[in-house]
Amino acid sequence: MATTGTTLRGLLTRPDFRRLLGTRLLAQFGDGVFQAALAGTILFNPQRATDPVGVAAGFAVLLLPYSVVGPFAGVWLDRWSRRQVLVRANLLRAGLVAAVAALILTGVQGPAFYAAGLAVFSVNRFVLAALSAGLPHTTDVPSLVRANALSTTAGSVATVAGGGVALVLLPVTGSADAGYAVLALVAALPYLASAAVVSGFDRASLGPDSTARTALLTAGQVLAGMASGARHAWRDRPARAALTAIGLHRCLFGVLTLMALLLHRSTFSAGTGLFPGGLTGLGQVVTAGAAGTLLAAGVTPAGVARIGTRRWTALLLVAGGLAQLGLGLLLQPGAAVAAGFLLGFMSQGVKICVDATLQERIDDDHRGRVFSVYDTVVNVGYVAALVAAAFVLPGSGVSPPLLAVVGAGYVLTAVLHTRMARR
Repeated sequence: MATTGTTLRGLLTRPDFRRLLGTRLLAQFGDGVFQAALAGTILFNPQRATDPVGVAAGFAVLLLPYSVVGPFAGVWLDRWSRRQVLVRANLLRAGLVAAVAALILTGVQGPAFYAAGLAVFSVNRFVLAALSAGLPHTTDVPSLVRANALSTTAGSVATVAGGGVALVLLPVTGSADAGYAVLALVAALPYLASAAVVSGFDRASLGPDSTARTALLTAGQVLAGMASGARHAWRDRPARAALTAIGLHRCLFGVLTLMALLLHRSTFSAGTGLFPGGLTGLGQVVTAGAAGTLLAAGVTPAGVARIGTRRWTALLLVAGGLAQLGLGLLLQPGAAVAAGFLLGFMSQGVKICVDATLQERIDDDHRGRVFSVYDTVVNVGYVAALVAAAFVLPGSGVSPPLLAVVGAGYVLTAVLHTRMARR
C-alpha cells in the first residue's frame, strides 16, 4: 500500500478510505435517527413513563446481551469477508428497524419491544467492529492516528446529525407512539445507502488477510477464538493499558449519561432561555458533545505528536474529569451543555488514542476479535455503572457526592493508565 502522507488531504485522496468513510457516515447517521426514536419512545413519550431504575433496566436489556455477541462477532470477522459483513448487516438492520417501528406504532412494550431493539443493537456490533478492523486496509501505519481521528469523529458527528434530523422531524411526526414509529422507520434509509456504498469494495479488500475463512464454527471454536483475542491483547503492554483506560472511562461515562437524562427530564424540564429542557435540551448537550469530538479530531493528532499517546491520554482524563465535576456542581442547563462539549472532546481524544494503539499493536488475524472484546468491555462497563447509578441517583438527577466520585475516578484512571503503559 502506497504511503501518501498523514495529512487530511492525503487520506482523502485514497478512494478506499473515502468509500469506507462514506459507509461509516451513512451507517452512523442511521444509528442517530434510530437512537433518537428509541430515546423519545422510552424517556419523553407521554404515553409511557419510567423511573431511574426503569431507564437503567432498559439500557441493560438492550446493551448487555448484545455485548455478549461482540466476541463472537470478532471471531467471525477474522474469518469472513468484512465487506460482506458490512453489506449484509446493514440490509438486515434496515429490516429490523422496520419491525421496531411496527412495535412502537402498535404500543407494544416489555420483552417484545426490548428484544426487537436488542436485535438492531446486536447487528450494529458487527458493523462497528468490521469498520474498525477493516480501516488499516485503507491506509498505512503512519496515518492510523489521523485516520481514526477523522473516521471515528466523523462517525460520531453523523450519529448526532441523525439525531438532529429526528428532532427536526419530531414536530411534524408528533411525540406519541405514531410519531416515534415514523422516526424509527426513517433510519432504514441510511442503512440501505450504507450497504450500497460498501458493496463497491472487492470481496477481499477489507480483510481478513488469512485464507482460513470457514464460516461454520462450533461453539468450542468460537469460545477459543474469544479467549485467543483477549489473551493476545492482554499480553501486549500498550494494548492492555489502552483497554483498561477506555473501560474505566466508559464506566464513569455511564454514570454521567444517566445523570444527564434525569436532569433534562426533571430538574431542567422547564428550561431557561437559550437552554430548554426535555428532549430538545438533551439534544443540545449531545450536539455540544459532537462539537467537542470535532475539536478532538483536529487537536489529538498534534497532541500525540508533541507529547505522546500516554501523556495525551492522561491529560485528557484528568482535565475532563475535573471539568465534569466543576460544571456539574453548577446545576444549570448551560453548564450541562458546556460539560457535554468537554466530555465529547475528552471521550473522542481517548478513543482515537485507544483505537490507533490497538490497530498498530494487534496483527490482522486477531484484530477483529480484539476490537470485539474492546466493544464488549466498554459496553459492559457502561451499562453496569449506569445500573449501579440508578440505585443512587434521585429522580431529579442531582447528586454532588456522585459527581465527586466521577471526577476522582477520572484522575485515578489517568494515573493507572500511565503506570501500566510505563511498565
